Amino acid sequence: MEIVSYLVYLIASICFIFGIKKLSSPKTARQGNQLAALGMLLAIIVTLFDQRVLTFEYIILGIVIGSLIGAVFALKVQMTGMPQMVGLLNGFGGGASVLVGFAEYDRIFVTPTIMFDEPTTISIVLSLLIGSITFTGSLIAFGKLQGIVTGKVVKYPLQHPLNALLLVAVFAAGVFVVIQPYEIEIIIGIIGVSLLLGVLLVLPIGGADMPVAISLLNSYSGLAASMTGFVLNNKMLIIAGALVGASGIILTIIMCKGMNRSLMNVVLGGWASAGAEGPAADSKAHKGTAKAIDSEELAMLLDSVSSVVIVPGYGMAVGQAQHAVRDLMNVLEKKNIKVRFAIHPVAGRMPGHMNVLLAEAQVPYDKLLAMEDINDDFPNTDVVIVIGANDVVNPAARHDQSSPIYGMPILNVDYAKTVIINKRSLNVGYAGIDNELFFYPNALMYFGDSKEAMSKLVSEIKAL
Repeated sequence: MEIVSYLVYLIASICFIFGIKKLSSPKTARQGNQLAALGMLLAIIVTLFDQRVLTFEYIILGIVIGSLIGAVFALKVQMTGMPQMVGLLNGFGGGASVLVGFAEYDRIFVTPTIMFDEPTTISIVLSLLIGSITFTGSLIAFGKLQGIVTGKVVKYPLQHPLNALLLVAVFAAGVFVVIQPYEIEIIIGIIGVSLLLGVLLVLPIGGADMPVAISLLNSYSGLAASMTGFVLNNKMLIIAGALVGASGIILTIIMCKGMNRSLMNVVLGGWASAGAEGPAADSKAHKGTAKAIDSEELAMLLDSVSSVVIVPGYGMAVGQAQHAVRDLMNVLEKKNIKVRFAIHPVAGRMPGHMNVLLAEAQVPYDKLLAMEDINDDFPNTDVVIVIGANDVVNPAARHDQSSPIYGMPILNVDYAKTVIINKRSLNVGYAGIDNELFFYPNALMYFGDSKEAMSKLVSEIKAL
């Protein structure tokens, strides 16, 4: 039976690896998800048969309840709510690791015939630490994305020293538990302080940095699962957790590069004005006069062009405008206008947010181009339509060394012949600064809610 279980674990691991590989492309992401799910199913089945399970009643009950909850979420949660959903799932993974780690500690603690050994105790402590931080940190991330918790950067006195002190205290308590493992009060203290750390570490992260926070928390949940694998001596859980942890940290680094920010800068609070609304944080006057255009004028403009690039941003997600954007693409293509989409790596509130929304609206995958694949072609583009994006198209990132976004790679939309920016106002983005693009001579503001504005534009084009 042991040989069979190892063989199935190997097959499941291969499914995980190739599943993650397929997730790197929108075209194969669905297949990757199904392949990884198959691997997890195989791993669960062989684990249940391999281990000495005393009763299956609670396991079956858990499967039924969990499946029902998952089905309801899958059917009810809108695609625009996916970042929040991912945040919650990361938190559930961390919470599960805490429960399993504590249950295993309690099992050893109350069983006289079982003795604590150092590797197991260390794994339990790490599982509790990382899992607890992941759980409460993910709940705060969910709250920020949902609007329950402020999306602004939250600063408090002695923020960094306090976090460092709490982290040192947890590690010191962990060392004490390894030396004296029969101190359950210390274990409970480790869980409590780690839960607090999760809140304090994520609360200072602004809403604009949520893509990085989400991918980092995903990495944490994988590491917590891997530690739990060491606790249970389950090789499959170790492998699966390590894969999630590694892929999550790689994605986090990619996201940081997409903002030209260091991971420490994001984790320690990032832009001080993140999440600000209204005028620019420095209250300086706008650098020019923005010119507006209405739906009828824009329809006539688009009727005379040959190429259009659409740049989706968080405003498209908030307005749930992805279907209206797809309709715009269809009506333009009927007029033999070439339409493509330019996707910035940190647009939205989670990695791949724009890709997910546009895929849900059935926009063909080959029209979704990454920043590096389309940036050189903007000078050859007649019209760029920016929908709800702000900082990722701000030219200040290229030349203004005093700007908080200086050095961040942006979409070079200002190089196009005409740029249309759809926003509800001239308000600043999460970086808290004016967008110079609004006042460029080749830029026109198309004010309004993204869904309503795109629907009006489609109607006007059809009427021509």
